[in-house]
Amino acid sequence: MATADRGRYSGMKALIMGLGLHGGGLGAACFLARHGAELTVTDLRGEEALRPSIEALNEFVAGIHGKPVRYVLERHDLRDFADADFVVKNPGAPPDSPFLKAARRVETDISLFLARNSSRLTAVTGSKGKSFTASAIHFALGEASGGRAFLGGNIAVSPLSFPDELPAACDVVLELSSWQLGDLPRGLLKPRTAVITAIMGDHLDRYGTMDAYVADKRVIYQAQDGGDATIAGDDAWGKSFLDETPGRPYSYGNKRPDGSGAYVCGDGGHCLAVGPVGGLAPGETARIVPAAPAAPGLHQKVNLMAAGLALLDLGLPAPFIYDCMGRFPGIEHRLEFFHENDGVRFYNDTAATIPEAAAAAVRALGSPVVVSGGTDKNLDFSPLADALARARSVVLLSGTGSVKLARLLDARGIPYSGPWDSLDKAVRAVSAALVSAPRGASVVLSPGCASFGMFLNEFDRGLKWKSAIKDFFAGQPAPNVRQ
Repeated sequence: MATADRGRYSGMKALIMGLGLHGGGLGAACFLARHGAELTVTDLRGEEALRPSIEALNEFVAGIHGKPVRYVLERHDLRDFADADFVVKNPGAPPDSPFLKAARRVETDISLFLARNSSRLTAVTGSKGKSFTASAIHFALGEASGGRAFLGGNIAVSPLSFPDELPAACDVVLELSSWQLGDLPRGLLKPRTAVITAIMGDHLDRYGTMDAYVADKRVIYQAQDGGDATIAGDDAWGKSFLDETPGRPYSYGNKRPDGSGAYVCGDGGHCLAVGPVGGLAPGETARIVPAAPAAPGLHQKVNLMAAGLALLDLGLPAPFIYDCMGRFPGIEHRLEFFHENDGVRFYNDTAATIPEAAAAAVRALGSPVVVSGGTDKNLDFSPLADALARARSVVLLSGTGSVKLARLLDARGIPYSGPWDSLDKAVRAVSAALVSAPRGASVVLSPGCASFGMFLNEFDRGLKWKSAIKDFFAGQPAPNVRQ
């Protein structure tokens, strides 16, 4: 951000709609406070639920000697929206909200950032894998530049939390959800590279149809031109993106692309890029992902391939990309290995909030003990039910999604325990399931559902899962008896 931007909001009334706990509202509030805005924060949650964000914001404002923040909690007031010079909305707020209709101007933390960003931008969206892919791109760009790369967006880091003056010639990587993309004014987002990970049914409780859901995804490339690149899978959705993007199209998948792109060699081998892309001539190939990278699972290897293709187009050499993608350890909450006890390996895959993502985790780990279930988003649970046929044992958490999943498991004759209304009960069920498990067994929380009801959000669910496992097995061996 330019130095001239400092104080640009001085005297303006800014309303933060949804402080939340994911970082977007807090990042926007801190940014605007630093730049002189008079802040009102309104949220439907109460003070106790929002305590971490409120305390962080109050501490920040006190540290810069800013004006005290006015809080309106457990409700929204139309007058606040009408009186504000502009409203910064939370992505979860529906665009047809009557409160937003009363506002003079509506922004998001993403729109405020993009309006002033001059750094090279890579944007990543998709249904699943976008956090992992964005983080892998950021990892390699950071290694290549000595840390002159920044990551933000839907990954719980607001881009407005970056330093006000980004270094010259740096890279910014944004992970963007469909809601964040749908909120953007057309033409504002113009990424040098747009990456679209796997498209699956999600948020149909809000969108109603897949076409409406995917329409927001398409915003990621609509302002691109021939100097930019779009990277998408070789499935039907991906081909539709690549057919209409104004940027250079690159595909990735399990088959060698007809044009430029990348593919997985053989049955789970290394990934090859096919030129022309980056420094590769037409038809020339180069390895960009090893056969056995540090992050487990074929679905994660495919995401590394998409990341590697983006990095190649951005000018990084293939051998360097191959090394970085092989070493990238993955990220928290995405098939995260976090604990081992007496040969049993425990994983946290709480970000698997749709059935297909949870099914991929089951396949990646072979025959694990699986903890699934939660709140339904009007999704089809058949892919997860089919995958759970290979699980060693199934433990369900309570929720509307679990009710639907249980019916499918019953129809397939797949046994399960639960649904349990607490993690403590679920962990005891996991312990019982491990009694007959062989040494080297794995356990994974991969819900395939949203987290509402039992948890604040999916990240809260993952953190509590890790804590519950570590507490339960502290100082005692896992109860498997077959050595």
